[in-house]
Amino acid sequence: MTVRHETSSTTAGRAVAPDVARGLMLLLIALANVSWFLYGHTTSSVNAHRVGTTGLDAVWQSVAIIAIDGRSYPLFAFLFGYGIWQLYTRQQALGRDERAARRLLQVRNLLLIVFGAVHAALLWYGDVLGAYGLIGLIVVWLFLRRADRTLWTWAIVLVSLLAAGAALGIVGGLTIPPEYVAMTEASLPQLAGISPYTASILPRLAFWAPLVVGQGVIGLVVPAAVLLAIVFARRRVLEAPWEHRTLLRRTAIVGVAVGWAGAVPELLVHHGAWDVPDWTAVMLQSVTGLFAALGYVALFALATAGAGRAPGAIGRALAAVGKRSLSSYLLQSVIFAPVLCAWGLGLGGVLSPWQAALFAVAVWLVSVGVAMALERAGRRGPAEWLLRALAYGAGRSSATPVSS
Repeated sequence: MTVRHETSSTTAGRAVAPDVARGLMLLLIALANVSWFLYGHTTSSVNAHRVGTTGLDAVWQSVAIIAIDGRSYPLFAFLFGYGIWQLYTRQQALGRDERAARRLLQVRNLLLIVFGAVHAALLWYGDVLGAYGLIGLIVVWLFLRRADRTLWTWAIVLVSLLAAGAALGIVGGLTIPPEYVAMTEASLPQLAGISPYTASILPRLAFWAPLVVGQGVIGLVVPAAVLLAIVFARRRVLEAPWEHRTLLRRTAIVGVAVGWAGAVPELLVHHGAWDVPDWTAVMLQSVTGLFAALGYVALFALATAGAGRAPGAIGRALAAVGKRSLSSYLLQSVIFAPVLCAWGLGLGGVLSPWQAALFAVAVWLVSVGVAMALERAGRRGPAEWLLRALAYGAGRSSATPVSS
């Protein structure tokens, strides 16, 4: 993709900000997912965090609930939606007609669902690729050619529905008779504790299949994030962040403030400081997670908006991961599952929550090292190569990294 500005936000004709955002996003994804690989202890009925923790475990859980839980996957969704518009316009710039460009997008979305199914069957039941592939199919079919005003309208409607659900959840939690609370709180499965490996495959798929529809469509957060991302992408906000500093600053301040404040009720419920059912603040956590995700994107963009300077070593490393976000995302599961699950080394039944968080950071750092090695070799990530080969045909794939 060619851009006209040669600043710190571009590298060899490629915008840095989206890749840096994807690189940092993958750290949040690792931290959000690792708790689901722990087992053997009682957890909340609405998340994978253990109940009754103290000390460093309680501190880590508080950080996760405020800044990570329900914030990482809408961030992922936003960047996925942004990439849809980038690929669509790039294909047209290369000479494909509008119909062919949309067909390519739909093939890629279908392939993401397939990748997600394989990922879930083999390693990780909380896979999000299937959900994003599904919403990608819907958005490309119904919304890609719609005017910005239409996308804004739908996004506002979806957020309004989420806000209404959040209000109903709080009212319901405050008014439900105590004797009915247990009936509304089902225990979450600890699928990482299943052994042997063959016995864990079908339970993972059984959990993943409804998650695709629930997270991708019914939950409303992902569709709203994707629609907003397309509006931002049409204005090239991440490609040219220096032109949108005021918008980005306001988005960062409001988004992070609303996102973190909106997580406080969930935090209070989890630590027992607010005596209501576990699910009372779930919808509030969800809708404010979208605000936090937008705030994070804006912060990442502002960090790359300085003109006249090439990206530093950290920026280049993050961008290398972002270029290979699909491979880096799958690599996390390749390490998490055999190390933490009961059918592997079983450390998920041994590590405390804060220790698991440190392990997640270490795994992300491994993905950074792998991405930098591939960057120096001038190669795509293996998952990006395979996705491109399947979508375009093996004859058109090459080893030169491009946006995916």
